[in-house]
Amino acid sequence: MTAETRYASSPAEVMSWNTAQTRKELLIEQLFVQDEIKLVYSHYDRFVTGGIFPVTKPLQLTAPDQFKAAYFLERRELGIINVGGAGVVTVDGETFEIGFKEALYVGKGKKEVSFSSKDSAAPAKFYLNSTPAHHEYPSRHVTRKDAEVVTLGAMETSNHRTINKLLVSTVLPTCQLQMGMTELKPGSVWNTMPAHTHDRRMEVYFYFEVPQGQSVCHFWGQPQETRHIWMQNEQAVISPPWSVHSGAGTSNYTFIWGMAGENLDYGDMDVCAIPDLK
Repeated sequence: MTAETRYASSPAEVMSWNTAQTRKELLIEQLFVQDEIKLVYSHYDRFVTGGIFPVTKPLQLTAPDQFKAAYFLERRELGIINVGGAGVVTVDGETFEIGFKEALYVGKGKKEVSFSSKDSAAPAKFYLNSTPAHHEYPSRHVTRKDAEVVTLGAMETSNHRTINKLLVSTVLPTCQLQMGMTELKPGSVWNTMPAHTHDRRMEVYFYFEVPQGQSVCHFWGQPQETRHIWMQNEQAVISPPWSVHSGAGTSNYTFIWGMAGENLDYGDMDVCAIPDLK
């Protein structure tokens, strides 16, 4: 297992960043390595982003040095969405079979969490987010049928999309973690438009189902000082709480959003009018 640390930055500081510095600080270029666990620990809300790719053997999730904890979930909660083949997550002896685009919530206090694929020829890819937790909530498998589903946008504005709210307060109790998945319809390329900020929480986007040879341009920064990051398939990007987070692809795609902070109200956002963006 590897665990990298990323530090928080102010809007004034990022004004001096060039492309290389921006990518170093915010972009997570590779999450899935065969038979490995890769984690990125951000100082924004102590948010952890990770990829677990068990192909030939099960992988056990342990606490990285950054936690100073006896086990991963000693003071944390965990959200998992499978973006690969059928997989199995075992939590303190309880087994959950997690299919493609299904989620699992694991609450604070669980000591042993392991990951495996049902078929090494079609291995699971477990994308995870984790945040500090103050209360123990039960583990729960959330399927597509369990999700709160909303369709937004239109073909005329190139942002017709389906939002699958998987790990949110209207589906199950969590301490501060929220996760979901947005699928763009064919012919649409914009996500989260109009863009918004929410100083009450930070966010991480994970882009996948980006066709080969295509890319997504992710926009970030303050509404009047936006920047961009070109992203490829199965890459993630950290969005500071003071930053917009939106993207446009050269084709349609899917992305997972994960949030953490002091407010569990999904609708808590400060919308930026499209003509006001600079």
